[in-house]
Amino acid sequence: MGILREMQRAHARQVRAQQQAQAAAHRHHQQLRREAERALKAAQRTAVANERERKRLYVEARMAEVAADNSGLQAHLDDLDNLLAATLDVDDYIDFRRLRKSVEHAPFKPGNLGVPLTPPDWQRFVPAAPGFLSKMFGGQAKYQQQFAAAQQAFVQAQAEHGATEAERQRKLAAAHQRYLQKCAKVDAEVNAHNAEIDRFAAAVAAAEPAAVVDYFGMVLGNSVYPDDFPQHYRLAYVPESRQLVVEYHLPTLDVIPAVREYRYVKARDEISTTARPSKEIKERYAVLVARVTLRTVHELFEADRSKLVDTVVFNGIVDTTDPRTGASVQPCLVTLRTTRETFTALNLRLVEPLACLAHLNASVSKRPAELAPVRPVLEFDMVDKRFIDEVDVLADLDQRPNLLRLTPSEFESLIQNLFAKMGLDTKQTRPSRDGGVDCVAFDPRPIFGGKVVIQAKRYRNTVDVSAVRDLFGTLQNEGASKGILVTTSGYGPASYEFASGKPLELIDGSNLLYLLGEHAGVTARIDPNDLD
Repeated sequence: MGILREMQRAHARQVRAQQQAQAAAHRHHQQLRREAERALKAAQRTAVANERERKRLYVEARMAEVAADNSGLQAHLDDLDNLLAATLDVDDYIDFRRLRKSVEHAPFKPGNLGVPLTPPDWQRFVPAAPGFLSKMFGGQAKYQQQFAAAQQAFVQAQAEHGATEAERQRKLAAAHQRYLQKCAKVDAEVNAHNAEIDRFAAAVAAAEPAAVVDYFGMVLGNSVYPDDFPQHYRLAYVPESRQLVVEYHLPTLDVIPAVREYRYVKARDEISTTARPSKEIKERYAVLVARVTLRTVHELFEADRSKLVDTVVFNGIVDTTDPRTGASVQPCLVTLRTTRETFTALNLRLVEPLACLAHLNASVSKRPAELAPVRPVLEFDMVDKRFIDEVDVLADLDQRPNLLRLTPSEFESLIQNLFAKMGLDTKQTRPSRDGGVDCVAFDPRPIFGGKVVIQAKRYRNTVDVSAVRDLFGTLQNEGASKGILVTTSGYGPASYEFASGKPLELIDGSNLLYLLGEHAGVTARIDPNDLD
């Protein structure tokens, strides 16, 4: 996908250049800088005799420098404040037809080679005929000699012309062949480019996980942020649940300017700063995190005209250093799972970002400035890469057990073993009528523990929302503190919407494979095509 990646980077650079060129605040900032430089140079050129004028110009230059610094400071804050609004007028959809190339070859221009050589003209060789007197005194014989010599010279000129013209035509044919070869090379490159675009578009339309991930990676890559934003992310696609999982790197706290204002102190001839209050920095950072979250989810849903994604999971992390230990850490500051129907109903032009996240039942760090983490609704690494990306052509050679081929009792034992390994004390189990497992377990942890209702569905198709409602009813009847629904398939947006804000946890097939490998040491697969 080198061509697509290069186009993505080129497009991002183009958009960035256009936005920077159009930024009035940036132009104003640069203008103030130039005025400061001009004033300073004018001050330096002023004669010593005009000391008062020199001092005035010098102070004016320092004041202009302060004005430029404050203007740049305000421009940066404006960029941060407009992060969400800036993307709402941009169509994030990538039209593959516009990525195709066409070529119109310039006409062949042979230059001088295209001009035939003028053949020799006999009239320039033929001698002048002798006059009457010349004939009387033997001029006729001399004329005959001259005429014969002219004929010989003319024949030689014709031969030389023929050879030179033949060489011209050879060079012309060679030049035309090179032109055709160049055209053919360009045509081949364009055709290869278009073929790659077509293959990629077909893969995206077929919801191939790797292609879907690449497409949405291009979407996020086209999103133009300030230069000091990391813009690093990971994406995973779970086709069974039509769920896109995003792990997005957020900027650190120092993206909020610590300086509130620059001032020129004439008495000390120095530029001083007023610190931005710590409370304001923390508040601005919390809102910034919310804006980036909403912006990213908006861009993903808007770019998805083919409705490949029903649900987006967003985990916003910070790649930084723990000041207490000096160790590298990546705390999650915000986590959100939302459906297309819920999110696209928002009016993002009018929302207050933090209140909007609360409405979406997002978990947001109480103290993002202190890197206080929240627990992701779905760990990115729980999206098993084999389950998502693997194209198993030789499935019969795969020795991993297929969970869909297990008997009900084997599946029950597997699930019980898994949650026992995870620290739960399983007390009661019974097979359910739909081939799954229901059990009531106990989490022995103080405060966070208690009774847990677990239901497992060994399904091939998407779990209906009714199963989630049933789990919630069982949770209430049992007086449990938490309900867990595990499936070998996936969930639809209605299930995630119903579970949102409730003590319910939905684990789909890829999550189950991850948990089995991580906690039970079981390397398994889920293959509905291997059931014969």
